[in-house]
Amino acid sequence: MKKFIITSLLLILVVQVSKAQSEAVDWLDIELSNYDYPFPVSTLNLHIQEQDLKMAYMDIKPEQYNGKNIVLFHGKNFNGAYWKTTIEALTREGYRVIVPDQIGFGKSSKPLHFHYTFQQLAQNTKTLLDTLNIEKTAILGHSMGGMVATRFALMYPNTVDKFILENPIGLEDWKLKVPYKPVEWWYENELKKSYEGIKKYQLVNYYDNSWKPEYDQWVKLLAGWTLNSDYKTIAWNNALTYDMIFTQPVVYEFKNITAPTLLIIGTRDRTALGKPLVSEEVRKTMGLYNKLGKKTQQTIPNAKLVEIEDVGHLPHIEKFERFIKPLLQFLKE
Repeated sequence: MKKFIITSLLLILVVQVSKAQSEAVDWLDIELSNYDYPFPVSTLNLHIQEQDLKMAYMDIKPEQYNGKNIVLFHGKNFNGAYWKTTIEALTREGYRVIVPDQIGFGKSSKPLHFHYTFQQLAQNTKTLLDTLNIEKTAILGHSMGGMVATRFALMYPNTVDKFILENPIGLEDWKLKVPYKPVEWWYENELKKSYEGIKKYQLVNYYDNSWKPEYDQWVKLLAGWTLNSDYKTIAWNNALTYDMIFTQPVVYEFKNITAPTLLIIGTRDRTALGKPLVSEEVRKTMGLYNKLGKKTQQTIPNAKLVEIEDVGHLPHIEKFERFIKPLLQFLKE
């Protein structure tokens, strides 16, 4: 009886803490105008797909510029803001750092109608670089940003002098295991999002059930949008990008990458799209980054692999020093 009472009290405490955290979430504007990024944000006007859109970006130029550039591609559940410590480390070394928010993400436009392709996002980024008069650059893609960066490297090989992937998704083709779901299915899932659900997903999939207070800011960024009256527009864009990820694999084209490549892989990562749609037996075969990193290194010509043990989907957040050291070393080679 005593054990039951203690367990019940602990459950009540957990619920109360979670509720308090949820209530602390701030309402966020659809383009995050009331959320400060770590560096000044500029805007590129784009006329694409018969509409005028805005692409937000940070362009950080160091005082002691070494003449080299790097573009950072964010993941699906993030935006340019989470690159803060990476930007600081890179600019200290003299690199000019360009950090776009892709259309549909962060401070960029959320179109009511848009045909999302990795080619379109890569082309938008190339337009940004052309506007900034940047002819050569290294590119680094994390999570979904790895798929965008891969497409960019394939489309514009003469622009890319170094190619870096940090726990990218798309190292396997989920269509081979997961049944297709229409955009409407993803949309309905997005409409159900809440602080508690977002945190649970990140806790399990990103951090192996080991949470730190500093991770909460990335949950609140997404949860703050759910309080917005325009959240349906955000949810629709999220659904469209899920469909893009699922239907447009890049894994078959890694063999065509020509730039010197570095893979930084947190081996504890188990991120994979569509896990809830398959059996437990199939689920166990998905998102095995301790194997996917090695397989991808063998596929990409001239690729180096740095495996970070006991780290999940976000090495640059979870274990920054273990992430930044091999990155800087590779850029200087």
